[in-house]
Amino acid sequence: MKKAISFVFAAALVLSASAAHAQKKDPMVGGAAMYPTKNIVQNAVNSKDHTTLVAAVKAAGLVQTLESPGPFTVFAPTNEAFNKLPAGTVSTLLKPENKAKLQAILKYHVVAGDITTKKLHKLIKAGMGKATLTTVEGGTLTATEKHGHYYITDAKGGTAEITIPNVYQSNGVIQVINTVLLP
Repeated sequence: MKKAISFVFAAALVLSASAAHAQKKDPMVGGAAMYPTKNIVQNAVNSKDHTTLVAAVKAAGLVQTLESPGPFTVFAPTNEAFNKLPAGTVSTLLKPENKAKLQAILKYHVVAGDITTKKLHKLIKAGMGKATLTTVEGGTLTATEKHGHYYITDAKGGTAEITIPNVYQSNGVIQVINTVLLP
């Protein structure tokens, strides 16, 4: 059962890109090109805007999971997003004794499947203004759209905006967000 859950999470944390995605220009994230032929970890380690996220993924023991096949969508908070948390939160979460809590928060940022903004738009329209996404952590996120901007709201009512959309990876898609989502 534990292996099955780990596999599902691995599948959910990683993202996939189709041949059509590989045809698109590699976007810049954190000063580095994001290549659709690389997985989320291979790309994220080069982004200067995601050093906190990368450190958290390593501390949580999720590197191997994020390198596995998907497809998955990761709502990836920037360093600035982590800096919005109360002072000391990140350093506390990175401690070994808080690994389970850190894993839960990180898994809350992952949804199975390729959730592009085009798909989000369709889901939001079908949901009459809102789309509910189930995370691999088991929680829910609510997506909304206003004037062409996409917002993700967590269970506590916190809202993140997708600031860099549709960053295709070999194992899914990353949606860069400006706020950490909390289960």
